[in-house]
Amino acid sequence: MSQAVERAVGLLEMLSEGPQHPAAVAERFGVHRTTVLRLLRDLCEGGLARRRPDGTYAVGYRLAGLAQAAVEQFDLRSVAHPFLLELCRRVRLTVHLAALDDGRVIYADKVEPPGTVRLYAQIGRPVVLHTSGVGKAILAFLPDPERASTLEGHTFERFTDTTITDAETLAARLDTIRSAGWAEDDGEYEPFVNCVAVPVRDGTGAVRAAVSLAALRARMDLPALRAHLPALRQAARGVSRELGWTR
Repeated sequence: MSQAVERAVGLLEMLSEGPQHPAAVAERFGVHRTTVLRLLRDLCEGGLARRRPDGTYAVGYRLAGLAQAAVEQFDLRSVAHPFLLELCRRVRLTVHLAALDDGRVIYADKVEPPGTVRLYAQIGRPVVLHTSGVGKAILAFLPDPERASTLEGHTFERFTDTTITDAETLAARLDTIRSAGWAEDDGEYEPFVNCVAVPVRDGTGAVRAAVSLAALRARMDLPALRAHLPALRQAARGVSRELGWTR
């Protein structure tokens, strides 16, 4: 990836977090303010960014349209979304869909019940593999060579007291997940959020995605969240059957 494209991608990701001042962008990327202004000008001309009256920059309206058009091309999300909506309506918890994409696991969809606190995961963002329920639910069922490739160079950063911090512990946890058929995040990325996750299979039986239920620990602890596993499994089976899995 060229430096210019890399900066443009990074800048768009930063703008997606909220309006940004050019000085803040320049500081984050370690470049001169004039370099940032040139890039912002080009993005504005292309409709991918826009300058606000207060001098900050935000994502452009054209980017939103392109994003919506792109999302509609993802068959998995189109197939899964009705099942996620129904699961969310049924249990009134946040539902995530994650998928393996070019060696990474990314969040492909998210449904939140109205009136609840928004959780951190964002559609299109990578999953932190060693902390997330969906990441572990996918990793556990990958063939050994693909799992090794997906984890190549992975750093086991500690986020909380329950974070897995080495490959050996993760491998043992994945063995347990394969036997149980489901995974969990016991406050491993954020101490106040936990989740349970189950794999989704495609027409060949391969696991390329996972669905999870997440909740604030103050609202629902992990044992209570596990009680919703039957509903979660039912939704995942529905998605898998739509993708052609017949077992």
